[in-house]
Amino acid sequence: VQLQASGGGLVQAGGSLRLSCAASGSFFSINGMGWYRQAPGKQRELVAGISRGRSTNYADSVKGRFTISRDSAKNTVYLQMNNLKPEDTAVYHCAAHSIGGTDYWGQGTLVTVSS
Repeated sequence: VQLQASGGGLVQAGGSLRLSCAASGSFFSINGMGWYRQAPGKQRELVAGISRGRSTNYADSVKGRFTISRDSAKNTVYLQMNNLKPEDTAVYHCAAHSIGGTDYWGQGTLVTVSS
């Protein structure tokens, strides 16, 4: 499974961005996908996840502001980010998690939110 993330950029606080994660390869073993972020000096954290059955989960810090979705026809997972805050500044990575426990990671995309 190969993942290609895009959509990061510089935005003012209160603005919006949509991240995309285009996937290619074999997905039969993929159980779920997620967006993670890592800010400078901090550990990587889960931002949002979506299961094969489309159930979703979010970090408390982004609930009500971020939405994860999946377009199966395009093999793409999106992260719509609204009302962005400076503390959302980080490198965002998408990941796919297989039933067997293998994780696949895409390259990161930088999101910078200015105050």
